[in-house]
Amino acid sequence: MKRRTFLKNTSLAAGMLTAGIPYSCKDAKAGASTDTAELQIQPITTGPQQHWFGYYDKQQIDTSGRYALGAEVEKFFRSPTQQDVLRVGLIDLEQGNTWREIGTSHSWGWQQGCMLQWIPGSDREVIWNDYGTDGFISKVYDIKTGETRTLPRAVYTLSPDGKFALSLDFDRLQFFRPGYGYPTKTPVTNWEKAPDQAGIYKMDLQSGASELILTYAQLAGLDREAGSVADYYHWFNHILVNPSGTRFIFLNRSRPVPSSSDMSAYRKENPEWNQSGKGHWLTRAITANTDGSDLYALNDSGVFSHFIWKGDDTICAWAMPDGGGDAGFYEFPDKTKNARQVGKGIMTVDGHNTYVPNTNYKWMLNDCYPQGEERLQELYLFHVPTEKKISIGKFHEPKHFTGEWRCDLHPRCDQQGKRVFFDSTHKGDQRQIYAVDISGIIAAGPR
Repeated sequence: MKRRTFLKNTSLAAGMLTAGIPYSCKDAKAGASTDTAELQIQPITTGPQQHWFGYYDKQQIDTSGRYALGAEVEKFFRSPTQQDVLRVGLIDLEQGNTWREIGTSHSWGWQQGCMLQWIPGSDREVIWNDYGTDGFISKVYDIKTGETRTLPRAVYTLSPDGKFALSLDFDRLQFFRPGYGYPTKTPVTNWEKAPDQAGIYKMDLQSGASELILTYAQLAGLDREAGSVADYYHWFNHILVNPSGTRFIFLNRSRPVPSSSDMSAYRKENPEWNQSGKGHWLTRAITANTDGSDLYALNDSGVFSHFIWKGDDTICAWAMPDGGGDAGFYEFPDKTKNARQVGKGIMTVDGHNTYVPNTNYKWMLNDCYPQGEERLQELYLFHVPTEKKISIGKFHEPKHFTGEWRCDLHPRCDQQGKRVFFDSTHKGDQRQIYAVDISGIIAAGPR
């Protein structure tokens, strides 16, 4: 029996609607189409406050599928300060999406929030970042007892077994990449290029004991065929541990020294600081053991963006292969240069890619940045073996959601792989969290 897709409850601003518009699964090579099951987009938060979750590689939904996490703040369009308090909430999906505030944070950004997430494997512990007396910290909250314990370092990513976290210098990140780090009480403006006493840290999630496992100086001195970047300013971003917790990937970004001594102007778009006109920073994707050993420059093309682990030994990322070629989604076997493109001609723009749980890496969930004059962000599934794409919907992002305070969809699945949750501004003037059931699509497969 044929099935059709009709997206409901997705009214867009300025009179644009997706309701009633069919979206089909298409094979870009063969031009074939496949009908899909009826879908409904449902909000799980409402205004007047803004609600969102944050990044796409964190666990928003608990192991039972009942509780979702979310962040709440008033509506404004600027960088947050420490005076802008973010409220952390638990959403009961089985009781009318009721919101229960469980804490607050003074350390957050528009893109990744406060790193709010469930500790992997736990049905009761939630973690997020905050600011303490002496700097950035993280808080672990038990939803069953209401008790909170504090860890001495903010977290960036957690190991899949929930035993350790990896972290970095969020104040340095905020200066060089606003929106991803956190504000401090006294901002630093005179940064060292590549310090040897700071970098990536590993912290035990029970004891709070931590150690510095990689420094900026180490990465600045790492051999690079295209030329040394030892005299550049360096920072780290986007850390992710593989499923077995043995290796991790991160981005080492660097930028030439400006001729001006005024570091406050350093973040401005100035061709003088670009490398050969290729952009305002250089990106290297690096993998390493989780003790900081066995560094490997996985990609040094300068173009490497969103990524996810495919098992323990392969990374799928939006990138350009070393040696040139078109940007796209590629699979990169760790510690090799054997990149293989995925979804050529189909997944043609950068997005936030993950694999749908319990599908043996056959289904990918993805989105894109606003496209065209209507600024539509597409949310879709991609079936890797058949290279078929199923569009879940296209969502309008108003123009005032831009730059640091843009609202990417950042789609993420529940741990069962049955529902997709995403942040969106398609109602016109506020960001909220939405959900859609994809279990019918996954069960039926592409047609």
